[in-house]
Amino acid sequence: MELEEDIKNALTNLRKNEERKFNQTADLIVNLQKFDPKKSQINIFVSVPYKIKEKRICGFLETKNNAVETITQGDFKKYSEKKAIKKLVRGFDFFIAQASIMPKVAAVFGRVLGPAGKMPSPQLGILMDVNDKTIEEVKKKINNSLRIKAKEASIKMAIGKQSMKDEEITENILAVYNALVKELPKGKENIRNIEVKFTMTKPEKVKIR
Repeated sequence: MELEEDIKNALTNLRKNEERKFNQTADLIVNLQKFDPKKSQINIFVSVPYKIKEKRICGFLETKNNAVETITQGDFKKYSEKKAIKKLVRGFDFFIAQASIMPKVAAVFGRVLGPAGKMPSPQLGILMDVNDKTIEEVKKKINNSLRIKAKEASIKMAIGKQSMKDEEITENILAVYNALVKELPKGKENIRNIEVKFTMTKPEKVKIR
């Protein structure tokens, strides 16, 4: 597959840059064309084969659970002020909720979780029954998922770490690319090109043929 080869070549070129003293993030930038984000809403979760980072997850649950940082209904009163909710939202990457208390979660935390894009969603994060197994499964799913929202004609996301193998980063990129092609109104035609970069490097452009 030509695209796969082109991505691997881009990563090879990126690795020729000066070594840094930290594990750089690999970023993917997808540049769109003939696409109006106001008319076409893109808001999807994409499952990638390789975990990018361990996400900090918090659960709104009826009872405390050792598998995840928990906020029970009894704790809700601590969050009567918006400032307290904002601090909580900054502290976590992802929120999950038990379906039975979801209306109360929305009422208490929605005004901050919603605009931050961290509201528990039916796609990934609202649990019907809560036990250690379902929580571990949802945590694994979250750690291997990326949320993609197209607010402008360029979508940027972390896709891996420099310490990962090129094949792993490439597979993650292809998973995102294929999901976007399915979701975009004109598919591949809507993608002008993609760019790959590490935190401290300039982007390497990959043409879509």
